[in-house]
Amino acid sequence: METYLVGGAVRDELLGLEVKDRDWVVVGATPEEMLKQGFKQVGADFPVFLHPDTREEYALARTERKAGRGYHGFAVYSAPDVTLEDDLKRRDLTINAMARSTSGELIDPFNGKADIKARQLRHVSEAFAEDPLRILRTARFAARLAPMGFRVADSTMTLMRQMTASGEVDHLVPERVWQEIQRALHENDPGTFFEVLQASDALSVLAPELSAPPTLASALRSLNCACARDADTATRFAALLAHLPETRASQRAQALKAPNDCQDLARLASRLAPQLHEQSDTGMTEQGILTLLDEADVWRRPERFVRLLTALTCLQPGQYGTAITLLQESANAASEVNARELMAQGHKGKALGEAIRQERLRRIARLIPKHPH
Repeated sequence: METYLVGGAVRDELLGLEVKDRDWVVVGATPEEMLKQGFKQVGADFPVFLHPDTREEYALARTERKAGRGYHGFAVYSAPDVTLEDDLKRRDLTINAMARSTSGELIDPFNGKADIKARQLRHVSEAFAEDPLRILRTARFAARLAPMGFRVADSTMTLMRQMTASGEVDHLVPERVWQEIQRALHENDPGTFFEVLQASDALSVLAPELSAPPTLASALRSLNCACARDADTATRFAALLAHLPETRASQRAQALKAPNDCQDLARLASRLAPQLHEQSDTGMTEQGILTLLDEADVWRRPERFVRLLTALTCLQPGQYGTAITLLQESANAASEVNARELMAQGHKGKALGEAIRQERLRRIARLIPKHPH
């Protein structure tokens, strides 16, 4: 029974990055032997165990054989006769297919260290083509490591295009695609993720609305702007889709099964983007501003409005600054209208609603001269 540190921990150590998670592979053991040593089994599909003290994951060495379409179509074999190299060979990229023994020796049968030096993301073997999720994982690693000069190897990009052409990408489940997108939105260079998907032809399957080069360029410019503002997931996603018509943005967010807050903000940003563009061109009016604030439901959802403004700011970075500032000041001023004071003046029912509206318009109108078109 031998234990090896594998995968990301070895990769990050060689890259000089902080090692956050440590995963281990155990060769020559059975589940019964692991349980006897106090490990707790947590893997349902294959034998993975938690160390009784460190709680780090220890997986028995295993191989995988394609047995169906998509991400779940695999038969897993795990037994004491599976070697370390057998286990490493099933991994996606060479930089993730290295191990280190307990004595410190680097085991690198697929030249991952050389690919780190060459700044290449290269597939380990042709088995890469059996799992379409690896296209997204490769794109995500490209997004993480792009600032360090990494790029997808030509041979791997060719293989990824072949996988897309074969229809493998069509079998990815939306929930799993969303997980990769959500992670990618917070990588070091999220735009690279979508550029790699575009280059591999997978974007036209997973988000065809973004695949036209001009649309993608605009979407990534907005996404980069939102990332520079350290925006949350929903705001980054909304910035990405805000250039699309509302119906298409909404349908894509729904098809990806994004969380409700992400769907909601993406739909709202794409709905209000044309109004913001029109008002910025023709000049902002109190009526136009109030309509926009009403549609954004700023009165009941002020926190969401802040995120919405970030997404809208990033539609055309540097172009809508005055309009966004006016919207924020107008929201603040109009939100201070006191319904109880108006009720004390005798307004009630529909008349109260109209009085609130007129007072909001008056307050917004006073702000407009401060921000001339």
